[in-house]
Amino acid sequence: MTKTIAFHLQKGGVGKTTISGTLACQSALAGVPTLLVDLDPQGNASSWFLSETPHWELADVVQGKCYVDDAIVPVTGIPNLFILPTFGIGGTLKLYSETKLADEPFVIQDLIQEFKGKFEHVILDLSPGLGRLEKSALIASDEVITPMTPEAFSLDGLEIFIDELAKLKKNFRSPIVHKKVVINSYDERIKQHRDIYKSAKKGNFRIYQIPVDPVFRKSQELKIAPQLYRVKGKGLKDRTLKAFELMEKEIWS
Repeated sequence: MTKTIAFHLQKGGVGKTTISGTLACQSALAGVPTLLVDLDPQGNASSWFLSETPHWELADVVQGKCYVDDAIVPVTGIPNLFILPTFGIGGTLKLYSETKLADEPFVIQDLIQEFKGKFEHVILDLSPGLGRLEKSALIASDEVITPMTPEAFSLDGLEIFIDELAKLKKNFRSPIVHKKVVINSYDERIKQHRDIYKSAKKGNFRIYQIPVDPVFRKSQELKIAPQLYRVKGKGLKDRTLKAFELMEKEIWS
């Protein structure tokens, strides 16, 4: 059975792509056929995992220029991981979302149906904001997980997102679940971080903590999975790896 999750908060710089990509790698390395869909017009996830620009991208699929199977690309070096890329070629996905998506609000939902039977896990990486493209992706998901940084503005963003998601669920009659939050760049030693964590817990969310880890940036530069990065025998921090192992286990259960 295919399960689709989206990582989203309308605020930028909270680590959506880093968390989406790393969890996708964790799922694939566990032996599960996993698809990462790059729904960010900037194409950061695609730039991370692909060295060459593919012939087709997501915008071509939703516009009917190719079949979805034509655009899905296997990620080199990570068995079971595939990506439906966006490379921002001419801003095609952004243009589509601004011009045609209003008439096709369920296009991502229809697209997800084509993945069933091919991938067990589908992860949607979204851009900041809550425009037509993001809304279309959210109503196509089984669950949305909110990444945030341990700062007041992210906490405000979470509260706004909860309200906006409630409206979206009502307007589109979507059963999407929202019960998990990932606090990125968390440092237990900092009081503000502990306070933000306590505030987030008041919403009865399952909270995951991802520490600051330089391996994320380094692995993105080298276009490899963070779990596979090693320099002088060192890779991801133990706390980082354990956090993603726990997320991988609980999110897909």
